Amino acid sequence: MTPLTLHPVNINVCQVRDAQGQLVGSLKLIGNRWKFKAIGHGSGGELIPGGGPFTHCHNTVFEALDVAAVNAGLSRNTG
Repeated sequence: MTPLTLHPVNINVCQVRDAQGQLVGSLKLIGNRWKFKAIGHGSGGELIPGGGPFTHCHNTVFEALDVAAVNAGLSRNTG
């Protein structure tokens, strides 16, 4: 799996992007935990909440905002 990167938006939200820079989701700080929210793109470029290549990982919880943990957690849930 190609590594994902994290891009902070503010103190409570961080975008998750694939190796091509495509937005595939976000992490939202909810009650001291980071919850992954999958994002897909429609044929017209519109955002599809809960969609995309990580649909199956939607709502995965992470204890910390850590790129290695996010990559491991989302790849572990692949397929």
